[in-house]
Amino acid sequence: MPQRLRVIFAGRVVAETTRGLRVLETHHPPTYYFPPDDVLAGALHAVHGTSFCEWKGRATYFDLRLDGLRSGRAAWCYAAPTRDFAALAGFKAFYPERVEAAFVGNVPVRNQPGSFYGGWVTPNLTGLIKGGPGTEGW
Repeated sequence: MPQRLRVIFAGRVVAETTRGLRVLETHHPPTYYFPPDDVLAGALHAVHGTSFCEWKGRATYFDLRLDGLRSGRAAWCYAAPTRDFAALAGFKAFYPERVEAAFVGNVPVRNQPGSFYGGWVTPNLTGLIKGGPGTEGW
């Protein structure tokens, strides 16, 4: 059953969907990707710089700007992902620590440890999560 995903910034819902894509990687909490139509129009602004994922390809980044507030590099997407991740094309993902709140269903999300990864941590996850000190190399 699809989960309702929400992202709140500046007191407003900036992304909400039941059509999100959930991506799992080794020792990562899930990352959720929102269809472009389910992100508030005009809230995301492309910024310079990219990163490269050996699995998904080149990511581009977006500042979130709304009602005079700004969160730098709050979201990213893969415009032309690798073949195995083609379904992600154009979908947007958000860093939980760079928004006011994020939810899976009615469960609030915590950010994945570290400053690079964008996984959404919920209480139902078990085991060691990549991102904290000493885990970057796995």
